[in-house]
Parts: sequence; structure tokens; C-alpha cells
Amino acid sequence: MSPARHAGLLALRSGGRWRGVLVQGPSGSGKSDLALRALDIGFRLVSDDRTLVWSSGGAAYGRAPETLAGRLEVRGVGVLRVPALDFCRIDLVVTSGTPERLPDPEVTVLAGTAVPRLLLRLTDASAPHRIREALCLLGAGPEESYQGRLPAPTAPTMGESAP
Repeated sequence: MSPARHAGLLALRSGGRWRGVLVQGPSGSGKSDLALRALDIGFRLVSDDRTLVWSSGGAAYGRAPETLAGRLEVRGVGVLRVPALDFCRIDLVVTSGTPERLPDPEVTVLAGTAVPRLLLRLTDASAPHRIREALCLLGAGPEESYQGRLPAPTAPTMGESAP
């Protein structure tokens, strides 16, 4: 298992399984705020602030460190206890930033596994809804699969860091 990443992990039940979204960005970028808003539209918390990531069977998975399991920090309020999943598969990585209007599909490598990546302003009111729609485009719905449009992933070589 890799060291904890500075990221939160949310999951949405779709297509008969939990589909995970790893949300990464610098401290104060809105990761926990996004998680709080996503919970209101059906997402479940897996981890907030720190996520342990590993691969198994060709897929990336994540969970909260034991000390943070079931906890969500809400600035100005404190640390809340919320129902959380023990772990889930990571199907999408969302990175804090300014998205292009019509971005080309991208991937990032987590624990040696290529995972689709989406750039979003985490503080946008529509961010949880955009993430839900992106998961639909990953094949959870009848829409064209986002995965089918992705370029072949390239894994980093020895001494090179993942994107």
C-alpha cells in the first residue's frame, strides 16, 4: 500500500457497485466542502483529507487511515462523524483546477493503474453534479463511455513520477 495521499475519496452507487472518486488538491482547495455537498446528492464518504491507495486485480482502490475513518472536517464547524464505506474501487480522479470547456480525456496513474482524470473547480456549486455525470460517462449509464475515448495509458518509468 502506498503512503497516504492528500486527497479525499467519495463513492456513488451506480451500475450495481460503488464507484469511487478520488478528490485531490492543496489544503484549503475545497475537498471537504465538496464532500459535504456530494453527500447531499447520494455520495458516501470513504475518506476525507488522507487516502491510502493500492492496486488489486488491475484496479486502484482506496480507504481512510484508521484514525480518520468515518470523519469529515467541516471548516468553521469541526470534525463530524458520518456514515462511511470501508473502502472502494477508484474509477475517477478529480483534481482541483480550472477546467477547459471541452477537455480531451486524461488519465493519471494510481498505484500502477491508469484511472481517468477530470479537472474541476471544487468550490463550484455544480461540482458534485459534474462528478456524477462524469461517472455516467465512464460507462455507468447509457451514454458513450468516456473510457473508450481515453488514450492508452503510459506508466511512469523508474525514477519518474506519475502525473
